[in-house]
Amino acid sequence: MSNSLDFAPEHFKELLSATSDLVLRQHENLEEKKAYHYYPQKEVEKWFEEPLPEHGMKPEELLKLVKEKVMDTATNNLGPYMYAYVMAGGTQLSIIAEQLTATINQNVGKWHLAPAINEIERRVIQWGGEITGFDSNAAGVLVSGGSAANLAGLAVARNIFFEKEEVRKKGLFGMQPFTVYASSEVHGCVDKSVEELGIGSDQLRKVAVNEDYTINLEALKQQIEEDIANGMKPFCLIGNAGTVNTGAIDDLDALALIAEEYNMWYHIDGAYGGLLGTLESLKEKYSGIEKADSMAVDFHKWLYQTFEGGCLLVKDWDKLRRSYFKVASYLDAKLEEAGRVNFNEHYFQLSRNAKALKIWMSLKGYGIKAIKEMIQKDIDLAKYLSNRMEESDDFELIAESDLAISCFRYTGNCSTEEEIDSINRKLIPALEQDGRVFITSTTIKNKFVIRACLINHRMHEGTVDYLVNVIREVAERL
Repeated sequence: MSNSLDFAPEHFKELLSATSDLVLRQHENLEEKKAYHYYPQKEVEKWFEEPLPEHGMKPEELLKLVKEKVMDTATNNLGPYMYAYVMAGGTQLSIIAEQLTATINQNVGKWHLAPAINEIERRVIQWGGEITGFDSNAAGVLVSGGSAANLAGLAVARNIFFEKEEVRKKGLFGMQPFTVYASSEVHGCVDKSVEELGIGSDQLRKVAVNEDYTINLEALKQQIEEDIANGMKPFCLIGNAGTVNTGAIDDLDALALIAEEYNMWYHIDGAYGGLLGTLESLKEKYSGIEKADSMAVDFHKWLYQTFEGGCLLVKDWDKLRRSYFKVASYLDAKLEEAGRVNFNEHYFQLSRNAKALKIWMSLKGYGIKAIKEMIQKDIDLAKYLSNRMEESDDFELIAESDLAISCFRYTGNCSTEEEIDSINRKLIPALEQDGRVFITSTTIKNKFVIRACLINHRMHEGTVDYLVNVIREVAERL
Protein backbone atom coordinates (compact mmCIF):
# COMPACT_ATOMS: atom_id res chain seq x y z
CA MET A 1 0.00 0.00 0.00
CA SER A 2 1.30 3.47 -0.90
CA ASN A 3 1.82 6.13 1.77
CA SER A 4 -0.40 8.60 -0.13
CA LEU A 5 -2.74 8.91 -3.10
CA ASP A 6 -0.12 10.79 -5.15
CA PHE A 7 1.22 9.55 -8.46
CA ALA A 8 4.91 9.45 -9.22
CA PRO A 9 6.05 12.90 -10.46
CA GLU A 10 6.61 11.78 -14.07
CA HIS A 11 3.27 9.96 -14.15
CA PHE A 12 1.49 13.06 -12.78
CA LYS A 13 3.19 15.18 -15.43
CA GLU A 14 1.92 12.83 -18.16
CA LEU A 15 -1.62 13.00 -16.78
CA LEU A 16 -1.52 16.81 -16.64
CA SER A 17 -0.31 16.85 -20.24
CA ALA A 18 -3.17 14.55 -21.28
CA THR A 19 -5.59 16.82 -19.45
CA SER A 20 -4.19 19.86 -21.28
CA ASP A 21 -4.77 18.01 -24.54
CA LEU A 22 -8.43 17.61 -23.59
CA VAL A 23 -8.69 21.33 -22.87
CA LEU A 24 -7.07 22.26 -26.17
CA ARG A 25 -9.24 19.82 -28.10
CA GLN A 26 -12.35 21.36 -26.55
CA HIS A 27 -11.32 24.72 -28.02
CA GLU A 28 -10.63 23.38 -31.53
CA ASN A 29 -12.97 24.15 -34.46
CA LEU A 30 -15.61 25.72 -32.23
CA GLU A 31 -17.68 26.97 -35.17
CA GLU A 32 -17.94 23.43 -36.55
CA LYS A 33 -19.13 21.84 -33.31
CA LYS A 34 -22.70 21.30 -32.19
CA ALA A 35 -24.02 23.43 -29.36
CA TYR A 36 -25.97 20.54 -27.86
CA HIS A 37 -25.69 16.75 -27.94
CA TYR A 38 -29.07 15.15 -27.53
CA TYR A 39 -29.29 11.85 -25.65
CA PRO A 40 -32.37 10.51 -23.89
CA GLN A 41 -32.10 10.89 -20.12
CA LYS A 42 -32.20 7.13 -19.55
CA GLU A 43 -29.22 6.62 -21.84
CA VAL A 44 -27.13 9.20 -19.97
CA GLU A 45 -28.17 7.63 -16.67
CA LYS A 46 -26.92 4.22 -17.85
CA TRP A 47 -23.44 5.62 -18.60
CA PHE A 48 -22.88 6.10 -14.87
CA GLU A 49 -25.04 3.31 -13.45
CA GLU A 50 -22.65 1.14 -11.44
CA PRO A 51 -21.99 0.09 -7.85
CA LEU A 52 -19.52 1.95 -5.67
CA PRO A 53 -16.02 1.13 -7.01
CA GLU A 54 -14.00 -1.09 -4.67
CA HIS A 55 -10.78 -0.73 -6.64
CA GLY A 56 -9.53 2.12 -8.79
CA MET A 57 -8.99 2.06 -12.55
CA LYS A 58 -5.96 3.29 -14.44
CA PRO A 59 -6.07 7.12 -14.60
CA GLU A 60 -5.35 7.01 -18.36
CA GLU A 61 -8.45 4.89 -18.85
CA LEU A 62 -10.41 7.19 -16.55
CA LEU A 63 -9.43 10.21 -18.67
CA LYS A 64 -10.58 8.37 -21.80
CA LEU A 65 -13.93 7.68 -20.12
CA VAL A 66 -14.28 11.34 -19.09
CA LYS A 67 -13.45 12.46 -22.64
CA GLU A 68 -16.05 10.14 -24.16
CA LYS A 69 -18.91 10.61 -21.69
CA VAL A 70 -18.34 14.13 -20.33
CA MET A 71 -16.17 16.28 -22.60
CA ASP A 72 -17.49 15.02 -25.95
CA THR A 73 -21.13 15.22 -24.86
CA ALA A 74 -20.94 18.54 -22.98
CA THR A 75 -23.33 21.35 -23.87
CA ASN A 76 -20.97 23.66 -25.73
CA ASN A 77 -20.98 26.90 -23.76
CA LEU A 78 -17.55 27.68 -25.23
CA GLY A 79 -18.84 27.87 -28.77
CA PRO A 80 -20.69 30.67 -30.57
CA TYR A 81 -24.01 28.83 -30.92
CA MET A 82 -25.09 28.98 -27.27
CA TYR A 83 -28.06 31.37 -27.03
CA ALA A 84 -29.95 29.80 -24.11
CA TYR A 85 -30.41 31.36 -20.66
CA VAL A 86 -27.39 33.58 -19.82
CA MET A 87 -24.40 31.37 -20.63
CA ALA A 88 -21.10 33.13 -21.26
CA GLY A 89 -18.29 31.37 -23.11
CA GLY A 90 -15.63 31.66 -20.41
CA THR A 91 -12.07 32.88 -20.95
CA GLN A 92 -8.90 30.88 -21.33
CA LEU A 93 -7.31 32.82 -18.47
CA SER A 94 -10.22 31.64 -16.31
CA ILE A 95 -9.41 28.03 -17.17
CA ILE A 96 -5.77 28.55 -16.25
CA ALA A 97 -6.78 30.22 -12.98
CA GLU A 98 -9.17 27.39 -12.10
CA GLN A 99 -6.34 24.88 -12.48
CA LEU A 100 -4.11 26.97 -10.25
CA THR A 101 -6.73 27.48 -7.54
CA ALA A 102 -7.48 23.75 -7.49
CA THR A 103 -3.75 23.13 -7.13
CA ILE A 104 -3.27 25.30 -4.05
CA ASN A 105 -6.70 24.17 -2.75
CA GLN A 106 -7.20 27.03 -0.30
CA ASN A 107 -10.18 27.79 1.90
CA VAL A 108 -11.00 31.50 1.62
CA GLY A 109 -12.99 31.48 4.85
CA LYS A 110 -10.28 33.01 7.03
CA TRP A 111 -7.51 35.40 6.05
CA HIS A 112 -4.58 33.33 7.31
CA LEU A 113 -5.82 30.25 5.40
CA ALA A 114 -5.37 32.09 2.08
CA PRO A 115 -3.72 35.50 2.55
CA ALA A 116 -3.12 36.38 -1.12
CA ILE A 117 -6.51 35.10 -2.32
CA ASN A 118 -8.30 36.98 0.47
CA GLU A 119 -6.68 40.25 -0.55
CA ILE A 120 -7.33 39.49 -4.23
CA GLU A 121 -11.02 38.93 -3.43
CA ARG A 122 -11.20 42.28 -1.63
CA ARG A 123 -9.61 43.95 -4.66
CA VAL A 124 -11.98 42.19 -7.11
CA ILE A 125 -14.96 43.36 -5.02
CA GLN A 126 -13.70 46.95 -5.15
CA TRP A 127 -13.17 46.67 -8.90
CA GLY A 128 -16.72 45.33 -9.21
CA GLY A 129 -17.99 48.37 -7.32
CA GLU A 130 -15.98 50.63 -9.63
CA ILE A 131 -17.05 48.90 -12.88
CA THR A 132 -20.74 49.05 -11.98
CA GLY A 133 -20.62 52.59 -10.56
CA PHE A 134 -22.04 51.27 -7.28
CA ASP A 135 -19.12 52.34 -5.05
CA SER A 136 -15.39 52.30 -5.77
CA ASN A 137 -14.78 51.44 -2.10
CA ALA A 138 -17.42 48.71 -2.00
CA ALA A 139 -17.43 45.84 0.45
CA GLY A 140 -18.85 42.47 -0.47
CA VAL A 141 -18.34 38.78 -0.97
CA LEU A 142 -18.03 36.38 -3.92
CA VAL A 143 -20.78 33.77 -4.04
CA SER A 144 -22.02 31.12 -6.47
CA GLY A 145 -24.17 33.36 -8.66
CA GLY A 146 -26.95 35.92 -8.88
CA SER A 147 -29.42 33.84 -6.89
CA ALA A 148 -27.04 33.52 -3.93
CA ALA A 149 -26.07 37.20 -4.24
CA ASN A 150 -29.70 38.32 -4.14
CA LEU A 151 -30.44 36.02 -1.20
CA ALA A 152 -27.42 37.39 0.67
CA GLY A 153 -28.39 40.97 -0.18
CA LEU A 154 -31.89 40.51 1.19
CA ALA A 155 -30.48 38.77 4.27
CA VAL A 156 -28.23 41.76 4.98
CA ALA A 157 -31.18 44.07 4.31
CA ARG A 158 -33.38 42.20 6.81
CA ASN A 159 -30.67 41.96 9.48
CA ILE A 160 -29.65 45.63 9.28
CA PHE A 161 -33.12 47.09 8.72
CA PHE A 162 -34.53 45.24 11.74
CA GLU A 163 -31.38 45.37 13.86
CA LYS A 164 -33.08 47.31 16.66
CA GLU A 165 -35.74 44.62 16.82
CA GLU A 166 -32.93 42.05 17.30
CA VAL A 167 -34.20 40.05 14.35
CA ARG A 168 -31.14 37.77 14.30
CA LYS A 169 -31.84 36.74 17.88
CA LYS A 170 -35.64 36.83 18.08
CA GLY A 171 -36.58 36.01 14.51
CA LEU A 172 -39.71 37.33 12.83
CA PHE A 173 -42.12 36.13 15.53
CA GLY A 174 -44.64 38.78 16.52
CA MET A 175 -43.25 41.41 14.17
CA GLN A 176 -45.39 43.75 12.13
CA PRO A 177 -45.76 42.20 8.62
CA PHE A 178 -43.39 43.85 6.16
CA THR A 179 -43.30 43.96 2.38
CA VAL A 180 -40.80 43.65 -0.47
CA TYR A 181 -41.39 45.36 -3.83
CA ALA A 182 -40.13 44.48 -7.31
CA SER A 183 -41.45 44.47 -10.84
CA SER A 184 -43.33 41.50 -12.28
CA GLU A 185 -40.20 40.86 -14.37
CA VAL A 186 -37.97 40.25 -11.33
CA HIS A 187 -35.91 37.06 -11.30
CA GLY A 188 -37.48 33.99 -9.68
CA CYS A 189 -34.67 33.78 -7.11
CA VAL A 190 -36.30 36.71 -5.29
CA ASP A 191 -39.39 34.56 -4.67
CA LYS A 192 -37.15 31.82 -3.29
CA SER A 193 -35.21 34.33 -1.20
CA VAL A 194 -38.20 35.81 0.60
CA GLU A 195 -39.45 32.30 1.30
CA GLU A 196 -36.07 31.16 2.64
CA LEU A 197 -35.70 34.27 4.83
CA GLY A 198 -39.07 33.70 6.45
CA ILE A 199 -40.61 36.82 4.92
CA GLY A 200 -43.00 34.77 2.78
CA SER A 201 -44.01 35.16 -0.85
CA ASP A 202 -47.35 36.68 0.23
CA GLN A 203 -45.35 39.75 1.24
CA LEU A 204 -43.57 40.03 -2.13
CA ARG A 205 -45.35 42.64 -4.24
CA LYS A 206 -44.78 42.18 -7.97
CA VAL A 207 -45.65 45.49 -9.54
CA ALA A 208 -46.93 45.90 -13.11
CA VAL A 209 -44.49 46.97 -15.82
CA ASN A 210 -44.63 49.52 -18.63
CA GLU A 211 -44.52 48.73 -22.34
CA ASP A 212 -40.71 48.56 -22.16
CA TYR A 213 -40.92 46.04 -19.27
CA THR A 214 -39.61 48.51 -16.67
CA ILE A 215 -41.44 48.89 -13.36
CA ASN A 216 -44.45 51.22 -13.39
CA LEU A 217 -43.62 53.87 -10.80
CA GLU A 218 -47.20 55.02 -10.25
CA ALA A 219 -48.39 51.46 -9.69
CA LEU A 220 -45.48 50.98 -7.25
CA LYS A 221 -46.36 54.04 -5.16
CA GLN A 222 -50.02 53.08 -5.18
CA GLN A 223 -49.16 49.59 -3.89
CA ILE A 224 -46.94 50.99 -1.14
CA GLU A 225 -49.63 53.39 0.04
CA GLU A 226 -52.21 50.61 0.00
CA ASP A 227 -49.96 48.36 2.10
CA ILE A 228 -49.30 51.11 4.64
CA ALA A 229 -53.04 51.69 4.95
CA ASN A 230 -53.47 47.96 5.60
CA GLY A 231 -50.93 47.96 8.46
CA MET A 232 -47.92 46.65 6.52
CA LYS A 233 -44.39 48.06 6.82
CA PRO A 234 -42.59 48.75 3.51
CA PHE A 235 -39.18 47.12 3.95
CA CYS A 236 -37.23 46.62 0.72
CA LEU A 237 -37.42 47.89 -2.86
CA ILE A 238 -35.66 45.88 -5.59
CA GLY A 239 -34.63 47.52 -8.85
CA ASN A 240 -33.70 45.57 -11.96
CA ALA A 241 -30.47 46.53 -13.71
CA GLY A 242 -31.28 44.28 -16.64
CA THR A 243 -34.04 41.66 -16.41
CA VAL A 244 -33.34 38.14 -17.60
CA ASN A 245 -36.43 38.00 -19.82
CA THR A 246 -35.86 41.13 -21.89
CA GLY A 247 -32.87 43.01 -20.45
CA ALA A 248 -35.09 45.84 -19.16
CA ILE A 249 -33.40 48.41 -16.90
CA ASP A 250 -35.70 50.02 -14.33
CA ASP A 251 -35.50 53.76 -13.64
CA LEU A 252 -32.93 53.28 -10.89
CA ASP A 253 -32.80 56.97 -9.97
CA ALA A 254 -36.56 57.18 -9.50
CA LEU A 255 -36.59 53.99 -7.44
CA ALA A 256 -33.88 55.41 -5.18
CA LEU A 257 -36.10 58.43 -4.46
CA ILE A 258 -39.09 56.20 -3.68
CA ALA A 259 -36.98 54.02 -1.38
CA GLU A 260 -35.80 57.15 0.43
CA GLU A 261 -39.31 58.59 0.66
CA TYR A 262 -40.67 55.48 2.32
CA ASN A 263 -37.50 54.69 4.31
CA MET A 264 -36.89 51.36 2.59
CA TRP A 265 -33.73 49.37 1.93
CA TYR A 266 -32.82 49.71 -1.75
CA HIS A 267 -31.41 46.58 -3.39
CA ILE A 268 -30.52 46.22 -7.07
CA ASP A 269 -30.50 42.94 -8.95
CA GLY A 270 -27.68 43.52 -11.41
CA ALA A 271 -26.84 39.84 -11.86
CA TYR A 272 -27.52 40.00 -15.59
CA GLY A 273 -26.88 43.62 -16.47
CA GLY A 274 -25.12 45.34 -13.59
CA LEU A 275 -21.64 45.17 -15.12
CA LEU A 276 -22.82 46.90 -18.29
CA GLY A 277 -22.93 50.21 -16.47
CA THR A 278 -19.26 50.48 -17.43
CA LEU A 279 -20.20 51.19 -21.07
CA GLU A 280 -20.38 54.85 -22.11
CA SER A 281 -23.35 53.99 -24.34
CA LEU A 282 -25.38 52.85 -21.31
CA LYS A 283 -24.15 55.05 -18.43
CA GLU A 284 -27.28 57.19 -18.47
CA LYS A 285 -29.49 54.11 -18.10
CA TYR A 286 -27.58 53.09 -14.96
CA SER A 287 -27.84 56.44 -13.22
CA GLY A 288 -28.91 55.87 -9.62
CA ILE A 289 -27.06 52.60 -9.15
CA GLU A 290 -24.77 54.35 -6.68
CA LYS A 291 -27.76 55.10 -4.42
CA ALA A 292 -28.49 51.44 -3.71
CA ASP A 293 -27.75 49.91 -0.31
CA SER A 294 -26.81 46.56 -1.84
CA MET A 295 -26.41 45.02 -5.26
CA ALA A 296 -26.04 41.58 -6.85
CA VAL A 297 -23.73 41.09 -9.86
CA ASP A 298 -22.41 38.08 -11.79
CA PHE A 299 -18.84 38.04 -13.03
CA HIS A 300 -19.57 34.79 -14.89
CA LYS A 301 -21.88 36.72 -17.20
CA TRP A 302 -20.46 39.93 -18.67
CA LEU A 303 -16.88 39.37 -17.55
CA TYR A 304 -17.10 36.02 -19.38
CA GLN A 305 -15.82 34.02 -16.38
CA THR A 306 -16.19 30.29 -15.85
CA PHE A 307 -18.80 29.26 -13.29
CA GLU A 308 -19.06 30.24 -10.45
CA GLY A 309 -18.59 33.97 -9.98
CA GLY A 310 -21.48 35.81 -8.35
CA CYS A 311 -20.96 38.79 -6.06
CA LEU A 312 -22.85 40.77 -3.43
CA LEU A 313 -21.83 44.41 -3.08
CA VAL A 314 -22.67 46.59 -0.07
CA LYS A 315 -21.45 50.00 1.08
CA ASP A 316 -19.22 48.94 3.96
CA TRP A 317 -17.79 45.87 5.68
CA ASP A 318 -19.49 46.68 8.96
CA LYS A 319 -22.96 45.92 7.56
CA LEU A 320 -21.80 42.49 6.44
CA ARG A 321 -20.22 41.76 9.80
CA ARG A 322 -23.28 42.90 11.73
CA SER A 323 -25.36 40.57 9.54
CA TYR A 324 -23.23 37.43 9.80
CA PHE A 325 -20.68 37.54 12.62
CA LYS A 326 -21.00 34.77 15.20
CA VAL A 327 -18.63 33.94 18.05
CA ALA A 328 -16.97 30.52 17.82
CA SER A 329 -13.97 29.59 19.97
CA TYR A 330 -12.20 27.73 17.17
CA LEU A 331 -12.56 30.78 14.86
CA ASP A 332 -11.51 33.45 17.35
CA ALA A 333 -9.58 36.15 15.48
CA LYS A 334 -8.73 38.37 18.49
CA LEU A 335 -5.07 37.34 18.41
CA GLU A 336 -4.71 37.91 14.69
CA GLU A 337 -3.05 40.89 13.05
CA ALA A 338 -5.23 44.01 12.67
CA GLY A 339 -6.57 44.79 9.19
CA ARG A 340 -7.38 41.24 8.18
CA VAL A 341 -10.84 40.63 6.71
CA ASN A 342 -12.08 37.16 7.60
CA PHE A 343 -14.86 36.34 5.14
CA ASN A 344 -16.44 33.83 7.54
CA GLU A 345 -17.30 36.83 9.75
CA HIS A 346 -18.94 38.62 6.82
CA TYR A 347 -20.90 35.84 5.13
CA PHE A 348 -22.73 32.59 5.89
CA GLN A 349 -20.09 30.18 4.57
CA LEU A 350 -16.92 29.10 6.32
CA SER A 351 -15.59 26.84 3.57
CA ARG A 352 -15.23 28.86 0.36
CA ASN A 353 -13.20 28.16 -2.76
CA ALA A 354 -10.98 30.73 -4.45
CA LYS A 355 -13.32 32.35 -6.97
CA ALA A 356 -11.42 35.62 -7.11
CA LEU A 357 -8.20 34.53 -8.83
CA LYS A 358 -9.80 33.92 -12.24
CA ILE A 359 -11.60 37.29 -12.14
CA TRP A 360 -8.44 39.10 -11.05
CA MET A 361 -6.32 37.33 -13.68
CA SER A 362 -8.85 38.12 -16.42
CA LEU A 363 -9.03 41.81 -15.51
CA LYS A 364 -5.24 41.98 -15.20
CA GLY A 365 -4.58 39.93 -18.34
CA TYR A 366 -7.17 41.41 -20.72
CA GLY A 367 -7.82 44.81 -19.15
CA ILE A 368 -11.26 46.38 -18.78
CA LYS A 369 -10.96 48.15 -22.16
CA ALA A 370 -10.83 44.87 -24.12
CA ILE A 371 -13.66 43.39 -22.05
CA LYS A 372 -15.83 46.47 -22.64
CA GLU A 373 -15.22 46.10 -26.38
CA MET A 374 -16.45 42.49 -26.24
CA ILE A 375 -19.54 43.50 -24.26
CA GLN A 376 -20.39 46.24 -26.75
CA LYS A 377 -19.85 43.80 -29.62
CA ASP A 378 -22.37 41.35 -28.12
CA ILE A 379 -24.91 44.13 -27.64
CA ASP A 380 -24.43 45.20 -31.25
CA LEU A 381 -24.85 41.59 -32.40
CA ALA A 382 -28.16 41.34 -30.52
CA LYS A 383 -29.35 44.44 -32.38
CA TYR A 384 -28.16 42.83 -35.62
CA LEU A 385 -30.28 39.76 -34.81
CA SER A 386 -33.31 41.90 -33.95
CA ASN A 387 -32.92 43.79 -37.23
CA ARG A 388 -32.80 40.50 -39.12
CA MET A 389 -36.03 39.45 -37.41
CA GLU A 390 -37.74 42.70 -38.41
CA GLU A 391 -36.59 42.40 -42.02
CA SER A 392 -37.60 38.73 -42.38
CA ASP A 393 -40.95 37.66 -43.76
CA ASP A 394 -40.99 34.46 -41.73
CA PHE A 395 -40.03 35.85 -38.31
CA GLU A 396 -41.64 38.35 -35.94
CA LEU A 397 -39.64 40.44 -33.46
CA ILE A 398 -41.43 40.53 -30.09
CA ALA A 399 -38.96 42.34 -27.81
CA GLU A 400 -35.42 43.71 -27.89
CA SER A 401 -33.39 45.51 -25.26
CA ASP A 402 -30.48 47.85 -24.62
CA LEU A 403 -28.54 44.80 -23.49
CA ALA A 404 -28.10 41.64 -25.55
CA ILE A 405 -31.43 39.83 -25.64
CA SER A 406 -33.72 39.42 -28.63
CA CYS A 407 -37.13 37.72 -28.36
CA PHE A 408 -38.91 36.63 -31.52
CA ARG A 409 -41.20 34.04 -33.09
CA TYR A 410 -41.08 32.00 -36.25
CA THR A 411 -44.21 32.72 -38.29
CA GLY A 412 -43.49 30.96 -41.60
CA ASN A 413 -46.73 30.52 -43.52
CA CYS A 414 -48.86 30.49 -40.39
CA SER A 415 -52.12 32.39 -40.64
CA THR A 416 -53.42 32.26 -37.05
CA GLU A 417 -52.05 32.88 -33.55
CA GLU A 418 -52.76 29.25 -32.70
CA GLU A 419 -50.60 28.02 -35.59
CA ILE A 420 -47.75 30.39 -34.69
CA ASP A 421 -47.87 29.33 -31.05
CA SER A 422 -47.97 25.65 -31.97
CA ILE A 423 -44.98 25.68 -34.32
CA ASN A 424 -42.82 27.69 -31.89
CA ARG A 425 -43.60 25.29 -29.07
CA LYS A 426 -42.53 22.41 -31.32
CA LEU A 427 -39.44 24.30 -32.46
CA ILE A 428 -37.66 24.41 -29.11
CA PRO A 429 -37.44 20.62 -28.54
CA ALA A 430 -36.79 20.09 -32.25
CA LEU A 431 -33.83 22.49 -32.12
CA GLU A 432 -32.53 20.72 -29.02
CA GLN A 433 -32.58 17.40 -30.82
CA ASP A 434 -30.98 18.95 -33.91
CA GLY A 435 -28.23 20.30 -31.66
CA ARG A 436 -26.50 22.72 -34.02
CA VAL A 437 -27.63 25.68 -31.93
CA PHE A 438 -28.91 25.78 -28.35
CA ILE A 439 -31.69 28.23 -27.63
CA THR A 440 -34.62 28.35 -25.20
CA SER A 441 -37.97 30.07 -24.81
CA THR A 442 -39.86 32.40 -22.52
CA THR A 443 -43.31 33.97 -22.28
CA ILE A 444 -43.82 37.68 -22.93
CA LYS A 445 -47.25 39.25 -22.67
CA ASN A 446 -48.82 35.80 -22.83
CA LYS A 447 -46.94 34.95 -26.02
CA PHE A 448 -44.62 31.95 -26.24
CA VAL A 449 -41.43 33.27 -27.81
CA ILE A 450 -37.90 32.18 -28.67
CA ARG A 451 -35.36 34.04 -26.56
CA ALA A 452 -31.79 34.56 -27.72
CA CYS A 453 -29.18 35.85 -25.29
CA LEU A 454 -25.87 36.82 -26.89
CA ILE A 455 -23.13 36.77 -24.28
CA ASN A 456 -20.08 35.13 -25.83
CA HIS A 457 -16.94 36.95 -26.98
CA ARG A 458 -16.52 34.34 -29.78
CA MET A 459 -19.74 35.34 -31.58
CA HIS A 460 -19.86 37.42 -34.77
CA GLU A 461 -22.39 38.28 -37.49
CA GLY A 462 -21.70 35.00 -39.30
CA THR A 463 -22.62 32.93 -36.24
CA VAL A 464 -25.82 34.96 -35.81
CA ASP A 465 -26.72 34.33 -39.46
CA TYR A 466 -26.12 30.63 -38.81
CA LEU A 467 -28.58 30.74 -35.90
CA VAL A 468 -31.31 32.24 -38.09
CA ASN A 469 -30.66 29.75 -40.89
CA VAL A 470 -30.77 26.73 -38.57
CA ILE A 471 -34.03 27.86 -36.93
CA ARG A 472 -35.58 28.42 -40.34
CA GLU A 473 -34.41 25.04 -41.65
CA VAL A 474 -35.69 23.10 -38.62
CA ALA A 475 -38.98 25.01 -38.67
CA GLU A 476 -39.52 24.24 -42.34
CA ARG A 477 -39.00 20.54 -41.63
CA LEU A 478 -41.74 20.77 -38.98
